[in-house]
Amino acid sequence: MTRVPILVLILGSLALGACGADDGGADALPALSQETAVGEATYTDISVAELQTMLASKDFPLVNVHVPFEGDLPETDFSIPFDDIANQRDRLPADRNAKIVLYCRSGSMSVEAAQTLARLGYTNVRNLAGGFRAWQEAGLPMEGG
Repeated sequence: MTRVPILVLILGSLALGACGADDGGADALPALSQETAVGEATYTDISVAELQTMLASKDFPLVNVHVPFEGDLPETDFSIPFDDIANQRDRLPADRNAKIVLYCRSGSMSVEAAQTLARLGYTNVRNLAGGFRAWQEAGLPMEGG
């Protein structure tokens, strides 16, 4: 008799756990910066809230790496396709210690671009975790999409 209630508890716990699974939404984003290693190099994932704070005193290029184009975040400086960023370094700061913030739609293309830049010696690369989907889920506007 005690097996049925225990089984119900286990199944209920699994169902609740699945409901809380990371679906890429804004609530699933890290609250603080998270550094990610790329071999010997690193880049940092940032949340929407962190990017908003950074934009208040913007001192970095904000680069959309998503292809095809689906819109920009406010204050985007330019777009570079994620898979061509190594060939377009002339558009980025010459100082490889300068801050650069990348984003795409969901975060996967910008992760690839951030990894590429980190491997090329850029030391202050930031990636918007969740991309512009997270930005929109936070109720923030896009431009030109």
